[in-house]
Amino acid sequence: MDRLAKIQQRIEPELAKMNAIIRESLSSDNELMDTVVSNYLLTKGKQIRPIMVILSAKFFGDVNQHVLHAGAALEMLHNASLIHDDVVDETALRRGNATVNNQWGNHIAVLVGDYFVANALAAGIRTGNLSIISSLSDLGKELSIGEVEQICNVRDHHLDESHYFSMIRKKTASLFRNCVKMGAEAVGVDRKKYEPLAQYAELLGMCFQIRDDIFDYFSNPLIGKPTGNDLREGKVTLPLLHAIHTAPEPISQSVKEMLMKGDLNEKEIGILIDFAKEYDGIEYAFSKMREMQSEAEKLLEIYPDSEWKETFLQLFDYIISRDK
Repeated sequence: MDRLAKIQQRIEPELAKMNAIIRESLSSDNELMDTVVSNYLLTKGKQIRPIMVILSAKFFGDVNQHVLHAGAALEMLHNASLIHDDVVDETALRRGNATVNNQWGNHIAVLVGDYFVANALAAGIRTGNLSIISSLSDLGKELSIGEVEQICNVRDHHLDESHYFSMIRKKTASLFRNCVKMGAEAVGVDRKKYEPLAQYAELLGMCFQIRDDIFDYFSNPLIGKPTGNDLREGKVTLPLLHAIHTAPEPISQSVKEMLMKGDLNEKEIGILIDFAKEYDGIEYAFSKMREMQSEAEKLLEIYPDSEWKETFLQLFDYIISRDK
């Protein structure tokens, strides 16, 4: 049993109740919508985000219905963003299964994503907490801006770490931060008390995205996407960014010219992957994650030791060491 499975086991009753809320919320008397949604929910993914909502509540208090609805809202909003992303990126597989757009077409996929958003807001309203509802709204904006920033980085050929980190902070880390925020606020904890844990979650979210990006440089059937997929879409992530800025100038310049040209073929993608590995891009990305983990652990020192503090620390280890 891996680290995540052990964490899931500790909160299995709460996760089961939250998933029941998601299924009930998304239930529809429209046969097509119900079929698409039911098929989609068969593969829930890792559910790290709602796990963090529940862990945050347990960190500060006890899980109640507001926590479960907050977790359900975040998970539905997250899945809406994935469904819409798959349309934009023309993705055929997710979690090893056909995407909604691949199976049912873009029109249905966009509408299903919208349906998830609407139900996420409805679940948020059931918490009766305006701060949680506001967080969902802010999060929707951050996720959208993060995706637009990524498109701008591709279009304008931004090849520096500052643009990359700004993008993943909005696209991924903001969601992790809000998991802690909403879990804590659902049990009545004020911002001053939960802020260090929220900062911890943001760093964890940054590492989650960096680890995801590293996967693109290796063949792994567990992930359900081909090696070099990000590069096919014009996305330049941390391992390649580091290599570009550390390789000798003539080699670095030729790589930049290849990226500027766009429409990379399979041979060029292979060259870029090998280049990132040769100039220590993978090692650098792992070192950045370990730096962030060390910074994050210091943030938790103000809190007393507990089972749930230890669980958050274990979750960070899992994020960095996971293989899918």
